[in-house]
Amino acid sequence: MNSRGVGVIGVVLALWMALGRWPFGIGGSLSWWYVPTIGLFFAALQLWLAQRIAVTRARGKRTGRSTTVSLVLAWVSAIGFGLTVPDLSGGELVSILSLASGSSFSAEMSIALCNPLGIIAFALTIVALAFAYADARDPRPEEDESADDGEMVPHPLA
Repeated sequence: MNSRGVGVIGVVLALWMALGRWPFGIGGSLSWWYVPTIGLFFAALQLWLAQRIAVTRARGKRTGRSTTVSLVLAWVSAIGFGLTVPDLSGGELVSILSLASGSSFSAEMSIALCNPLGIIAFALTIVALAFAYADARDPRPEEDESADDGEMVPHPLA
């Protein structure tokens, strides 16, 4: 996994989560709250994760499957969050999905979905970060391995 790609995609998704409604013409005053809270924090976590993936590669190790899967799922959740998070436009809360469908029920549903998707995106990013730290570690020596000449440690009851 390329650490630069992770960093770029992470920053782009942070912008999507915070300001993604503006290209659709429904950006509003809530975006200015989303940028410092959601956008900066998600970008910082993604850049930290990219740095840990670079450390893993520099140590000659591979990024684990668990890191990759949790990161991709975090990205999917971040895309869903960007589609469902509301902004105050024209005196009402509107999301990209509710704008596309045009019904008030879909506006309520997208508001209901955005919180879990945001929480899942942040949680999976933190999980991927923990897995990335574990990927870069050296394996722990087994209990029966000796550090000096390769012989097994004698049994404690022998």
